[in-house]
Amino acid sequence: VQLQASGGGLVQAGGSLRLSCAASGRTFSSYDMGWFRQAPGKEREFVAAISWSGSTVYVDSVKGRFTISRDNAKNTMYLQMNSLKPEDTAVYYCAADADPLRRSRFVVTTNPNDYDYWGQGTLVTVSS
Repeated sequence: VQLQASGGGLVQAGGSLRLSCAASGRTFSSYDMGWFRQAPGKEREFVAAISWSGSTVYVDSVKGRFTISRDNAKNTMYLQMNSLKPEDTAVYYCAADADPLRRSRFVVTTNPNDYDYWGQGTLVTVSS
């Protein structure tokens, strides 16, 4: 599967952006999907994930500000980001977890090493 992230840009603190991740192929609905981000000089970190069944998980720092969603009919995942802060500045990546065992156990992973497919990243810059 191929993933294409888009929607990044420059926004002032307190503003909003919506990221999109378009997937190719007919198996998108069976994958757990996640958003990760990597700030300059830092390791890639988990942001949010949504299971094939619609369950969601967020890192504490974005809870109440970010919302992950998916539209299986459009093979697309979204990340609505509100009340953005300068510390949200990073390259945001979308990823897909195709593991059938986790799927069968309804386990959503936050470990980037568990994700099989990655998009190219989209830059989000939040100015203070």
